[in-house]
Amino acid sequence: MDELAGTLGYIVKLIAAAGALGTAAFGLVDASKAFWGGMSNPGFGYIRKAVETLLATAGGAAAFGRREIMATLRANWLNGVPKAVQKATAKSLIHLMLTPQTAPAMAAAVGVNADHLTLAAQHVQNDEAVTEQDMRVLGIYDVMASAVLDFGYERADQFYRNTTKLASAGCAIVLAVAARWLMDGAFNWHSLLMAAIVGVIATPLAPMAKDLATSITAAAKAVGALKR
Repeated sequence: MDELAGTLGYIVKLIAAAGALGTAAFGLVDASKAFWGGMSNPGFGYIRKAVETLLATAGGAAAFGRREIMATLRANWLNGVPKAVQKATAKSLIHLMLTPQTAPAMAAAVGVNADHLTLAAQHVQNDEAVTEQDMRVLGIYDVMASAVLDFGYERADQFYRNTTKLASAGCAIVLAVAARWLMDGAFNWHSLLMAAIVGVIATPLAPMAKDLATSITAAAKAVGALKR
């Protein structure tokens, strides 16, 4: 019983150490955001591609055009603005670019009737009464634009999360191997390999380390109670 309780206690310490290592790795990766956005940048390429598809060859006004739209969307992405808000902002800015001049290209990008969309844009620009046909074509365009943006933002979010996890795992491995090397004072393949394995599991373990350690501690106390 003493041996089992001691083993469980040792496992708890290992889990706590691995969790701390994973947390430190996440912290270092997050700190990279201070340098030109760091790990916040991965994934934005999918958003850029989706928005450029919708804008097609639209030039936009000189005061606020494609470059300003991309800069605004990138700022929202880097700052971690809620995804729903980012999508709504992107859709609003794309609608801002919809004019009688840009409508044909933007309609072709999503397969909407170019003449109808151009007429609707003309009515909106001239502050004229919007017809039922205008409402219908604008609604279809909105649905198609939303679908393109949803795809872009979901792929971007997936790529960002996967890249962050991979970078954190790499950072944890480097930290674990470096610490083991300093502790050994010499090169030892077996020791460094074990450290690398700890680094690999540290990142996924970090969010659940506390709960897992608590559960094992409770099990150790139960074992001790059985002995008595």
